[in-house]
Amino acid sequence: MCLIFISLHHHPNYKLIVAGNRDEFYDRPTAAADFWDDEPDILAGRDLEAGGTWLGVTRKGKVSMLTNYRDPKNIDPKAPSRGNLVSDFLKKPVTPENYLQQFEATGKDYNGFNLLVGSADGLWYYSNYKSGIQKLTPGFYGISNKLLETPWPKVVRGKQKLEPVLASPIIDTEDVFKALYDDVEAPHEQLPDTGLTPERELALSPMFIKAENYGSRCSTLILVDMTGQMTFSERVYNTTTFEHHTKTFLLTPSGEIVV
Repeated sequence: MCLIFISLHHHPNYKLIVAGNRDEFYDRPTAAADFWDDEPDILAGRDLEAGGTWLGVTRKGKVSMLTNYRDPKNIDPKAPSRGNLVSDFLKKPVTPENYLQQFEATGKDYNGFNLLVGSADGLWYYSNYKSGIQKLTPGFYGISNKLLETPWPKVVRGKQKLEPVLASPIIDTEDVFKALYDDVEAPHEQLPDTGLTPERELALSPMFIKAENYGSRCSTLILVDMTGQMTFSERVYNTTTFEHHTKTFLLTPSGEIVV
């Protein structure tokens, strides 16, 4: 993912809400969200080049998600895939804190990342561009390709657009996806300076990116209500016409697939 919004214990009817867009090169092979043949407890999209994912859940309610930290001057093409950081947490019987603690020693082996792991009962955050592990307190969060809650224009705009949508007693999936499909570029004076050209910074500034060879390829919404029932919806976009199709999974607290 490259843009994620999280409502944690902040809504009267949902323990957890996760909404975000995944940005990637259009020619990178990808599988849409589904239960994995080799790891049938995992529900996630899949990067078919490196084998990991950007966001996923398990039947028993584990959640993991990642954004890249944008620092083009310090990209190591030989670094291990960051997508495996997400899927490895979903595979392993490990607590969120213990899982993240290992990266305080090994995190610099990877290109820049922000990693959030846990469940609807609690989420923990770690970035290899800061020290320490953070347990999220109840609230509404946004993160893109900088640290958690860095007020990039797309994060600020997204929180403004999603806050009224997520205030509804019953969240409307279509309303969330409409809010995420916002391709308005940021004003030039608000663009971050991450080492890219101003033209590239502008192209990457919308919530929903439609650049020439790179852009938002899917949107995802996860809802966990007070009973523990999870709704996982993914909208995948055609990278030429931006037509889309949406698939939704409904999981009971016991891990049974309803839809």
